[in-house]
Amino acid sequence: MTMNTFPDRLLAGYSQFMSGRYGEESDRYRELADRGQKPKTLIVACCDSRAAPETIFNAGPGELFVVRNVANLVPPYAPDGSFHSTSAALEFAVQSLRVRDIVVMGHGRCGGISAALNPGATPLSPGDFIGQWMSLLDPVKSEMQSGALADGQERQTALERVSVRNSITNLRTFPCVRILEKRGKLDLHGAWFDISTGELWVMDAGSGEFVRPEQKQLDQSLANTARAEAEEDA
Repeated sequence: MTMNTFPDRLLAGYSQFMSGRYGEESDRYRELADRGQKPKTLIVACCDSRAAPETIFNAGPGELFVVRNVANLVPPYAPDGSFHSTSAALEFAVQSLRVRDIVVMGHGRCGGISAALNPGATPLSPGDFIGQWMSLLDPVKSEMQSGALADGQERQTALERVSVRNSITNLRTFPCVRILEKRGKLDLHGAWFDISTGELWVMDAGSGEFVRPEQKQLDQSLANTARAEAEEDA
């Protein structure tokens, strides 16, 4: 059997993975295969190739449960019998895996957000799937077009962040999320990643504004994580 149509870059990458990272973490992979996954965090991220959560957060196998779609949107709860990929993944993460944190992570230069700000563009297909999907932002994007933000890039960044807040609002329309958050068993977070600088901005839960973590906070998080991993291995 020939595999000459399979992309060389992917086969080369797989070969490097097997000789490198898999060899270093083979015990972890076997453990995950035998015991199943128990990620503590669900991340809703964009399918943009420049904003992979596993890379940005330097995550190992089994650490993150990741859902990716155009513009990292969470639709409102709608048990209408249609096909709901993001909602199905959310339900599985919350009710089966029992994740403790949900992070909605947007990013700069998002093509989906650009499409939402410029709805006059010609649809890519008769179904206009992207246009229909981005209409989830119709309730909030009007404030980005009111003229308060004159610069196009400012409007783009503003809507990228507003959409994160909107998705968190939509998360709370899911009964399983709302109940567990109220019980203190689930926390919701927002983040925005600048692909041009590598900066991560985290949403303040109280104000909804995005701030960059200070180095002191990053150092403390590193120490806390190292301590937690040591306790798990003990």
